[in-house]
Amino acid sequence: MKVDVLLGLQWGDEGKGKVVDVLTPRYDVIARFQGGPNAGHTLEFEGQKYVLRSIPSGIFQGDKLNVIGGGVVLDPALFKAEAEALEASGHPLRERLHISRKAHLILPTHRLLDAANEAAKGKSKVGTTGKGIGPAYTDKVSRNGLRVGDLEGDFDTLYRQACERHLAMLRGLMTETDFAQAQEKLAQTEKEWFDGVDYLRTFTFVDGEHEINRLLKEGKSVLCEGAQGTMLDIDYGSYPFVTSSNTVCAGACTGLGVAPSRIGRVYGIIKAYCTRVGGGPFPTELMDETGDKLCAIGHEFGAVTGRRRRCGWIDLVALRYAIMVNGVTDLIMMKSDVLDTFETIKACVAYEIDGKETELFPYSINEGVKPVYAELPGWQTSLSKMTSEDEFPEEFNNYLSFLEEELEVPIRIVSVGPDREQTIERYVEDGLTENV
Repeated sequence: MKVDVLLGLQWGDEGKGKVVDVLTPRYDVIARFQGGPNAGHTLEFEGQKYVLRSIPSGIFQGDKLNVIGGGVVLDPALFKAEAEALEASGHPLRERLHISRKAHLILPTHRLLDAANEAAKGKSKVGTTGKGIGPAYTDKVSRNGLRVGDLEGDFDTLYRQACERHLAMLRGLMTETDFAQAQEKLAQTEKEWFDGVDYLRTFTFVDGEHEINRLLKEGKSVLCEGAQGTMLDIDYGSYPFVTSSNTVCAGACTGLGVAPSRIGRVYGIIKAYCTRVGGGPFPTELMDETGDKLCAIGHEFGAVTGRRRRCGWIDLVALRYAIMVNGVTDLIMMKSDVLDTFETIKACVAYEIDGKETELFPYSINEGVKPVYAELPGWQTSLSKMTSEDEFPEEFNNYLSFLEEELEVPIRIVSVGPDREQTIERYVEDGLTENV
């Protein structure tokens, strides 16, 4: 058996949660392989809306096993709040969710460090979610991190040692007044955090790499769920305005402990346009009425932070790059219906840099990069109630064909609304989606 990977190809917020929820009936196991509570996967069905941060999106399917992999960073307090809300809505978790012992823990002091580091950067700040993700991954790389498996030993001693080290770092970043306030904040948040630790201990801890490979050997099908997006990858994204983990397909190997030869289909999720949250370059950003219109119709506000997302036309230069580094086999396009009322649709097909055009994604993007657009007629028809590809207007079919020609990958699934029922599969007759 192979593991299939589903990940975002833009700057995150592509709609991964809904797609995983749509695909989970075809899999036995759903596993998160990186990121933490900075993710916000939104799912809507049966008139209810759910936002998942750390828990895999397959949790709503009662017969599926969900695994939080070793590449994830976990905040016990936020995990407890998220899990209890799901349990209150009638979704039992303990028999459905396993947690890798190798997943790293986000400590209360990581949040303080996150805020202090951002403040120290001034105008150069990245625009993090403030959840302590970066400092937790920093501890991981510097071999100072605490992991879920440590909860099974003398955790209090390890925690105090880490806390003292973090406080020494904070003292160097803050004034005496700010440091005193940080200590007060730590005292206020520690109880909630340790309540989360006690709650976390009630779940099943596993050696995730052994479990995933055993399940594959038994013939189980596994879907790996990525968080954020390719352009936020720590190595291959728009550095330094990136997240702190590997969001690309290779991250599934390191985050779950599966060999590269085990990777099967790679599903890349895109929006019919493009958005970004926080700082950093965004060549196709629209800071005008069109951008405001995209934001309003698409309800483009972060599921975790509530921040307004920056909006722009689809960027095919960045998408070709993302498809290349991920080895994408199938595309899934979300929020097609957001473009229903536009008379003209634009797509960036090249960048102009220093007066020269290029279709290759550059080492870095700056304000000097200008998008070169192709223009297509809009369909100006509501897609939201369509249930079959046969109902698509000609202009929308032309848009799909144009994207497939430019990206050289088939668009196998099209979303025409937020509900799981508003999902239309294409190319079903070739048999590639029936075994997803």
